[in-house]
Amino acid sequence: MINNIAGDVLIAAGFVAYLGPFTGQYRIALCEDWLRKLEEHDVPHTREPSLISTLGDPVKIRSWQIAGLPNDTLSVENGVITQFSQRWTHFIDPQGQANKWIKNLEKENGLEVAKLSDRDFLRSLENSIRFGKPFLLENVGEELDPALEPVLLKQIYKQQGSTVLKLGDTVIPYHEDFKMYITTNLPNPHYTPEISTKLTLINFTLSPSGLEDQLLGQVVAEERPDLEEAKNQLIISNAKMRQELKEIEDQILYRLSSSEGNPVDDLELIKVLEASKLKAGEIQAKVKIAEQTEKDIDITRLEYVPVAVRTQILYFCVSDLSNVDPMYQYSLEWFLNIFLSGISNSERADTLKKRIVNINNYLTFSLYCNVCRSLFEKHKLMFGFLLCVRIMMNEGKINMDEWRYLLSGGAVKMMRENPAPEWLYERAWGDILALTNLKNFSSFVDDFVDNIREFRAIFDSAEPHREPLPGKWDSELDSFQKLLPLRCLRGDKVTNAMQDFVAMNLEQRFIEPQTSDLTAVFKESTSTTPLIFVLSPGTDPAADLYKFAEEMKFSKKLAAISLGQGQVIHWFHFTHSEQCSHLSTQGFTHVAPGKPNPTGRRGSYLPSNQFPVSILQNGSKMTIEPPRGVKANLLKSYISLSDDFLNSCSKMSEFKALLLSLCLFHGNALERRKFGPLGFNIPYEFTDGDLRICISQLKMFLDEYADVPYKVLKYTAGEINYGGRVTDDWDRRCIMNIIEDFYKSEVLTEDFAYSESGIYRQISTTYDLNGYIQYIKSLPLNDIPEIFGLHDNANITFAQNETFALLGAIIQLQPKTSTSGGRGREELVEEMSKDILKKVPDPINLQEVMLKYPVLYEESMNTVLVQEVIR
Repeated sequence: MINNIAGDVLIAAGFVAYLGPFTGQYRIALCEDWLRKLEEHDVPHTREPSLISTLGDPVKIRSWQIAGLPNDTLSVENGVITQFSQRWTHFIDPQGQANKWIKNLEKENGLEVAKLSDRDFLRSLENSIRFGKPFLLENVGEELDPALEPVLLKQIYKQQGSTVLKLGDTVIPYHEDFKMYITTNLPNPHYTPEISTKLTLINFTLSPSGLEDQLLGQVVAEERPDLEEAKNQLIISNAKMRQELKEIEDQILYRLSSSEGNPVDDLELIKVLEASKLKAGEIQAKVKIAEQTEKDIDITRLEYVPVAVRTQILYFCVSDLSNVDPMYQYSLEWFLNIFLSGISNSERADTLKKRIVNINNYLTFSLYCNVCRSLFEKHKLMFGFLLCVRIMMNEGKINMDEWRYLLSGGAVKMMRENPAPEWLYERAWGDILALTNLKNFSSFVDDFVDNIREFRAIFDSAEPHREPLPGKWDSELDSFQKLLPLRCLRGDKVTNAMQDFVAMNLEQRFIEPQTSDLTAVFKESTSTTPLIFVLSPGTDPAADLYKFAEEMKFSKKLAAISLGQGQVIHWFHFTHSEQCSHLSTQGFTHVAPGKPNPTGRRGSYLPSNQFPVSILQNGSKMTIEPPRGVKANLLKSYISLSDDFLNSCSKMSEFKALLLSLCLFHGNALERRKFGPLGFNIPYEFTDGDLRICISQLKMFLDEYADVPYKVLKYTAGEINYGGRVTDDWDRRCIMNIIEDFYKSEVLTEDFAYSESGIYRQISTTYDLNGYIQYIKSLPLNDIPEIFGLHDNANITFAQNETFALLGAIIQLQPKTSTSGGRGREELVEEMSKDILKKVPDPINLQEVMLKYPVLYEESMNTVLVQEVIR
């Protein structure tokens, strides 16, 4: 160790001084570079020196991890840098892990926490400096308050024998135990060189490999607590053995130094040496056992890697969603709760391999359901498709060039004549030519021309995404690659093909509509977790919330407050106490002191990009908007009903038949919007309230009248409830004609069909609620235009727009360091730099210029020329 100390400490010191701001991979690359330099210059060092092995104390590291420091290598390195840095540390901490760790670590030492926005933050800082307390300045931006300058630079000096520091205008005593930590939750801040030299910047941003390490530790701790306990015992026993050896060494050195005369004659020394030899032998044997145990633990840990890998993929899918919509914010803590509940709730198995499959399947679907609840309808398929693709990318099943082509197309390198201009658009032909740039599609254009008739059949098909491709292409291409020719020929059916792709590679349930249930969300939340309702225009969940409050026996304790424009629209607060807590956006970021009421919940309705991120990240979010498609709308309408309600009307058979008709009409009216002017001239926002009042009136009129009053039903629904929103005369005429098809005597017959194919039809009124729900679940996932009285072609424009909007949203989620043609971003930058350097002329030779144009008093032009060359 003494021989190698020069190289090891040099590497460790360089690490502490320079590598804090960098990612784990970049740190490894730099360390390898440094090691090569040490070998070049024959500086002695151990084979693979690292910061943790040189400066890390295992016992201290374990205590940090108990305090909340993540157990991945990057985080442990950050802990060691924090311990040995000569400057105060500034953590770049978007996931809040460093913040949580520092708060737990320094809690017992009386940690003061403040923000730059706090009025009295300087007073808190002054108290910490006076009394030697740790101080955490959190949520800073890219600039720091100039008043902090003397503290950051540690400008301490002696005054009358005591150490002091000048803070503002005040000279205050400086306590040696004072520590300062700074955190920012900005994901990629740009700090000036001045700040970088005053502080040690430490990058706590979660990387995929770092999260994988953390998750591996967590899954092993949950699944094999015996291993985790064994590992902790090893750390403790190793530290104890090291301490015992040190004590023996100290004792021998003391005896040798105090011994007089010949050491061989010192009986006490000989006894100590004998005892130490025995002890050292014992310890050596224990160390060997400990090393073997550690290897066994690591082998078992590695078996759980697939769970950590899958979960890491899922987390980064979710964390990227905020690029699509600012309301899609999820914290790491929220994600880890789902992860841990997934491990405990997933099915047990006889073999570890099967158990890992069970955990992964349960986790993937559990996360999908939790996230889908908070996504708008237009983004649900995108999320399911993204999950599926990222999982397959990790398995190496998707070519990156093909993935990029699907998202954004490609460039045509060589133009050829369109073989079928009468039906093949120029844009589609251009896409086919660009497709041949891909390795697996190099002969596609030639085959396309040879099989033009078969490709025409696919182009004209009602279900082109399910048609087999001509020739070799059907067997040679996998399910993902088949999306690419479809994108060229029939972009309107790409979303349908994506659904089939997700159903094939994940499961059918990943594309089925997920209905939100308030009871389930309430169970998952806690008294310190807000329930946030994210609304789309024309929706109002108030009725569902009041109904839920009654079921929970909370109706008398429910407070509703409406605030003005630009503020939170509604706050709902369930509480046992008579006093309402302070209802503001700050209410969620800090829980008030004392024990929160276990029944307390808050929910806000807020379609806003100004919403505080910390609330969004830690809350349970639900989007409230009409479901997508007639099937999903029917399902939502019927799930909110009960058998008692279906049987409560005096004309039960007529009520059940007309209720199905009315719910179909509601779905029809909502879904017509997607067809643009073919549906309605103006896109109206019909709501669940419109349907509810119509259902109440239907029941009331059936109870009151001897015969079914169709005229009254049509007038109240078409002219008043739905028609009340309609402002265009032609749309009013249209809606009255549509309702004629749903409110008529023929719908009471059991075999009545609402569409030509008979897919949407009346069913027997003897069915209970479950029977109706099963029938609705059997309907097609994607609407057939015939239910709207439209031709199949009505879907094309809408479906094409939907496809390219979905692909556009996925493009926003792509990492900025994506590879191109198998090359990384850095390689591309290097290549471009070389090209630029070739074009840049050589530097001008200053000596030659000065000889040719000497600087003379009367020749000011020469002086200017020389200055320009120097510049």
